[in-house]
Amino acid sequence: MTQQSKTTVIAIAGASASGKSLFAETIYNELLPELGKDGISIIKEDAYYRDQSHLTMDERIQTNYDHPKAFEHELLREHLIALTNHQDVNCPVYCYKTHTRTKETVKVKSTKIILVEGILLLSNPSLRDSFDIKVYMDTPLDICLIRRIERDTMERERSLVSVTTQYLSTVRPMYYQFIEPSKAWADIVITRGGKNRMAIEVLKAKIRQLFQ
Repeated sequence: MTQQSKTTVIAIAGASASGKSLFAETIYNELLPELGKDGISIIKEDAYYRDQSHLTMDERIQTNYDHPKAFEHELLREHLIALTNHQDVNCPVYCYKTHTRTKETVKVKSTKIILVEGILLLSNPSLRDSFDIKVYMDTPLDICLIRRIERDTMERERSLVSVTTQYLSTVRPMYYQFIEPSKAWADIVITRGGKNRMAIEVLKAKIRQLFQ
């Protein structure tokens, strides 16, 4: 692979509702007109939640979605390897209402810059090796909880009781066990969430540099 055709994979990790998606999507949307669809693409770790179609709805609800085992990280790593070798991939589509994958897939093109965002990207050693730049969104947990309540009740039609119960039973404990320790592997730690303009501009400048 020549230096000019090298693919750069950027991981954006952090707690649930820490601003990862907003940060990644802001960079993607602002650079897309400049770099084009062959220049930059985005992947969400959430798409790689394991297929649970063989389980009942009650069993799916009991899944710990904040544990590394909830994700098919092996498939994500395979896809990242393929993308860096200039091969397009078919990314799974996950449904939050049915708690499993749909039958559809989304084609992700191999581009010069690939943004990957998710809670546990830096907790998996083999997956970590796939990233050229590792970013961690360091947002206080109380702010994350408020955002999570707003998002899950409005966008995912969940009750306040179910959101807070899940937060106390799995989200918060898994944050301290897996997510927060993974900050040690980050190259860049970003405070003030996904609207941190200086951090956005710094990463955009780095991406432009990679294109030169």
